Amino acid sequence: MSTKDSIPLVYASLGERELAAVAEVFASGWPAGQGPKGKALEAQLAEKYGVGDAVAVSNCGAALHLAMLAFGVKPGDEVIVADYGFPAPAQAALYVGATPVFADVRPDTYTVDPQVVADLVTPRTVGIIAVDTVGLPADYTELQAIADRHGLFLIEDAACAVGATYQGRQAGALAEVGCLSFHGRKGASSGEGGALLATDPKIGKDARLRSSFGIGSIFDMGEVVGLPIPTFTEIGYNFKLSDIAAAILQLQLGRIDELLERRSAVAAQYAELLGGDELLTLPFVPGDRTHAWQTYMVTLDAGVDRGAVATELRGQGIGCGHGTFAGHIQPVFDAQQKCPVSADLAARQLSIPMHAELTEDQVVRVAQALRGAVRTHAGTGRPTK
Repeated sequence: MSTKDSIPLVYASLGERELAAVAEVFASGWPAGQGPKGKALEAQLAEKYGVGDAVAVSNCGAALHLAMLAFGVKPGDEVIVADYGFPAPAQAALYVGATPVFADVRPDTYTVDPQVVADLVTPRTVGIIAVDTVGLPADYTELQAIADRHGLFLIEDAACAVGATYQGRQAGALAEVGCLSFHGRKGASSGEGGALLATDPKIGKDARLRSSFGIGSIFDMGEVVGLPIPTFTEIGYNFKLSDIAAAILQLQLGRIDELLERRSAVAAQYAELLGGDELLTLPFVPGDRTHAWQTYMVTLDAGVDRGAVATELRGQGIGCGHGTFAGHIQPVFDAQQKCPVSADLAARQLSIPMHAELTEDQVVRVAQALRGAVRTHAGTGRPTK
């Protein structure tokens, strides 16, 4: 099948306006980080989310790492993390020598189960990292109550959820710190990029300083009359976001509603075309929240051979993926927890094309191909319990 007939799993909605913004940065002479575009992006984020500070960084993993440092997490501490999703939150805990403790998820929303979180709290627990799984916010009312009861911090990993809401509030601003991603498959993208949002400006100040080797903005220093010489007083990191990416994101954030509307239309069409199939379970969105649809995952019946379905779809030029990860089974963590719901989802979920550039005809083609492949390969996977 020719490339032009293929339907990619993900596709970034970048065009002429974004190119023009990049050209403007080139002409300015400052493409590096923490320049005028970066500052403007941070102001835009702080206003959009109504937070005390916003720090633009190189990626969401960097934002999670900076959050660990800002909260003073240290070796011997435990951080409860949602098990199902990309394992960046657990890795962030390891970066500072802490122990990630994996919490299982709800079988319907795939977000962390608050009751499981409550049962995992020990005297060594210092915080919780919830994940808005593939774009659906977690149960922040219950999670915040647990955090308040035990004196823990709560971080929202909203990497997938730009544009989603929970009880009328925007994802990314649902906890004292929110971490965003602007990776190529996200609702707003600059290819790579991220941000840390903080209700407390002190946390933002700490993160901004550490993200630039611990010395602050070189651009700002260049604007001062005289010769300021920075002093390195603590370990810092190079987590800055370039002004090139910042310029792209300023435009992308302005397009969030437009792009999310298109993703939501794709999700609604999938629900109509795939609903009622006993071999497929479709995503569930509770009435008190909305989905950003970074990813559209279907759950296959246990008797369906997922690998064979994926092979058939890819053979027809249709992109697909395994869903996401069960963190506790990853060898790097050597985890002691059992998360049976997460493990089962990781074994049975399949992601199908989801992005704002999909046409109605393409969605029909994906749905028809998926239904056919599932029928062909039913009874060849794991035995149905």
